[in-house]
Amino acid sequence: MICLGIESTAHTLGIGVYDSKTGVKSNIYKTYSKKFGGMKPSDAADHHAQEFDSILKEALNKAKVKFNEIELVSFSQGPGLAPCLRFGRSLAVYISSKLNVPLIPVHHSVAHIEIGKFFSFLEDPLVIYVSGGNTQLLIKKDNSYVVLGETLDIGLGNAIDNVARDLELEVAHGGTIEKLALEGKYIELPYVVKGMDFSFTGIITKINQIKSSHKNEDLAYSLQETSFSMLCEAAERALMITKKREVLLCGGVAQNKRLQEMVSLMCEENNVKFGVAPNEFNRDNGAMISYLGYLKHKNTSENNEIKPKYRIEEFHFWFS
Repeated sequence: MICLGIESTAHTLGIGVYDSKTGVKSNIYKTYSKKFGGMKPSDAADHHAQEFDSILKEALNKAKVKFNEIELVSFSQGPGLAPCLRFGRSLAVYISSKLNVPLIPVHHSVAHIEIGKFFSFLEDPLVIYVSGGNTQLLIKKDNSYVVLGETLDIGLGNAIDNVARDLELEVAHGGTIEKLALEGKYIELPYVVKGMDFSFTGIITKINQIKSSHKNEDLAYSLQETSFSMLCEAAERALMITKKREVLLCGGVAQNKRLQEMVSLMCEENNVKFGVAPNEFNRDNGAMISYLGYLKHKNTSENNEIKPKYRIEEFHFWFS
């Protein structure tokens, strides 16, 4: 069975094709960006509208799948930015109606987890989900994910982007911070862990206060070392409580090599298996939406409305 997946929760429009017989067939995406400053949701949605035709054609061509061979269409229902979610849903509705095939709404965060498990060959991990919009420690229980701990303010990806903008970096996102950190030295920053919860806004405030007297490389390095250490401490506590033998790192920030290194070391010290998907499947992408759409297709939902504030606990599984 062939499922087309559409990802459009924020700055990335991704279209992927999953074949139940052969796995992921294609994973094409383009990301809206601009020099300096943040992202205006309506501008990102306009970007998606301009790019979808070429991305769709490229995804189908790479998958060697004809348009009329699509048997399912899935899309990110949320969480995310409303204008971007609306565009993705409209595109999915159009394609499913034109082909008269089922329309499958899926949860963006669950898609990150399930594609991570798929590529890491993990079955029942403690999940460290680290994205722009959220940061959570999760386990699957019965037919949904349970939040053990999470950010008390903003997602780590958002925090890193905020620092990049405060430092007036030309390309203000995590990749730029990661490169700068390679040449940095440690400066003490606020370290906030409360049980299995954590907070990042104190780090942002402190860096903004001291940025004029420190090199960007040192601030970037300290930001990563402090925030990643907080995550590892909370995750290690969750491991002790849950007795899980596997850890999955997923979400956009999971692309960071230093974070992968620190979580992997934490797992090694606790004698548990560590898993992380290839980076193209950690960033927002259509392949993860197509994969989860396939898993969910036997239990489609009549509620296809977007859910910008869709909590992960609200998504329920109908598959093992």
